Amino acid sequence: MAMDVVDYEIFGHEMQYVEVELDPGEAAIGEAGVMMYMQDGIQMDTIFGDGSAQQGGFFGKLMGAGKRLLTGESLFTTVYHNEGSGKRRVAFAAPYPGKIVPVDLSTVGGTLICQKDSFLAAAKGVSLGIAFQKKLGVGLFGGEGFIMQKLDGDGMAFIHAGGTLMEKTLAPGETLRVDTGCVVAFQPSVDFDIQYAGKIKTALFGGEGLFFATLTGPGKVWLQSLPLSRLADRIVMASRAAGGGGKEGGSLLSGFGLGAVLGDDE
Repeated sequence: MAMDVVDYEIFGHEMQYVEVELDPGEAAIGEAGVMMYMQDGIQMDTIFGDGSAQQGGFFGKLMGAGKRLLTGESLFTTVYHNEGSGKRRVAFAAPYPGKIVPVDLSTVGGTLICQKDSFLAAAKGVSLGIAFQKKLGVGLFGGEGFIMQKLDGDGMAFIHAGGTLMEKTLAPGETLRVDTGCVVAFQPSVDFDIQYAGKIKTALFGGEGLFFATLTGPGKVWLQSLPLSRLADRIVMASRAAGGGGKEGGSLLSGFGLGAVLGDDE
């Protein structure tokens, strides 16, 4: 199946969305729950897998759905077809503050390895698969387990990075040491491994954990400054369940728990 060639435009700064323009007969695929709006003339269908050529027939579709289940995603993908007579647009929104990254797969060798929850949308024909981490250390301590998402094809794909995005092309042998949650995507030519922090005191009290990722070139990598897990941890810490409740909200009293001692009587 030839990839649909789609035009796009990204709007916003901290909370972005991407608007994809479809010619008559063209289609885009989107992750469940990321569609923001679509113009009249676009038909929305829910299918097993991703609808790519690799998933032709019932067995192929079943295998594609199974791969998505392994990565923790929905069994289904939504396809947006332009059934109108002119150009139509559909928009996909980022799920939390950050940047939407447009990647032309033909410019990165046809394959991209990414976090299982970073995929937003792509041109129809891009295949969504799985990439098993062959190294035991990466699987156990890499933050994403043995399985990451693999995007194959020569069309446009859109992934999401939390916070501020960093793009870097690593030279052969060049290595970056990165917090495991900050890895968004990388080319298959990049070696992804896990390294021990080195010192027990640093690992226990440094706040960075026991392990970090090492990315060794050649190839391009995409990093994020605000992983969803880090954002969620901060929200939980500030929630009532973490002892931060009370009418005083974020006041000085709440930090010492005096709100609970004095009660809510005013």
